[in-house]
Amino acid sequence: MHNFKELNVWKEAKDFSVEVFKITNTFPKSELYGITSQINRASVSIPSNIAEGASRKSDKDFSRFIQIALGSSFELETQLIISNEINYLDEITFNKVIEQLNKIQKMLFNFNRHLQNK
Repeated sequence: MHNFKELNVWKEAKDFSVEVFKITNTFPKSELYGITSQINRASVSIPSNIAEGASRKSDKDFSRFIQIALGSSFELETQLIISNEINYLDEITFNKVIEQLNKIQKMLFNFNRHLQNK
């Protein structure tokens, strides 16, 4: 069992999720139950799956949750791309969040590889 609060990937993902909530707070209120909700749920899913996986007894089980977190990150990336294309995100904000998200994706990929090679 791992202490998820000590994992850098969890810290990055949690901080990123908070940032995403702040960004979606600027989206049109008509989207509250649409893409805003989808984005917020996907962003929360990343650190949540890391935390849940950390509670598992085996690295194989933990790895499965890291894969789920990675899947959520790609779901989120798609939603952010769509938000940019419909002008809910300006280009500067979009590029910043995509860069942060890509960093987290790399961290998840590398951490998963580490778990699988133990």
